[in-house]
Amino acid sequence: MIKKIEHLGIAVKSIEASLPIFEKLLGKKMYKTEIVHSESVKTAFIELGESKIELLEATDPSSSIAKFLEKNREGFHHLAIDVENIEAEITRLTQEGFTLIHQSPKAGADNKKIAFLHPKSTNGMLIELCEELV
Repeated sequence: MIKKIEHLGIAVKSIEASLPIFEKLLGKKMYKTEIVHSESVKTAFIELGESKIELLEATDPSSSIAKFLEKNREGFHHLAIDVENIEAEITRLTQEGFTLIHQSPKAGADNKKIAFLHPKSTNGMLIELCEELV
């Protein structure tokens, strides 16, 4: 079951340069930075009500964020949805005809299990499923 929008992912060239802009814009301070080695990204999170803004900086030039920034300008990268049971959602969405990048969940940032849906099956938008690790 889908619970809420967990966060909006924003690709940036530099968290150090971008974070002050978003903190001023949102009137909130970042509460956490983290490196996710499996995705080759550094992340910074700002809480915004029930949801968050996640800034994503590539830590490797071959990462998906680095490739995204080569093709696009800095900005919106993905929509993350908080789900109650990520395995059940992967099964449901596969049965509904969606294509997944990750067939099974893996460890993500901010204490989450994650899986991504391919943009070719979601009208061009990268969607991340997130479930809080217990």
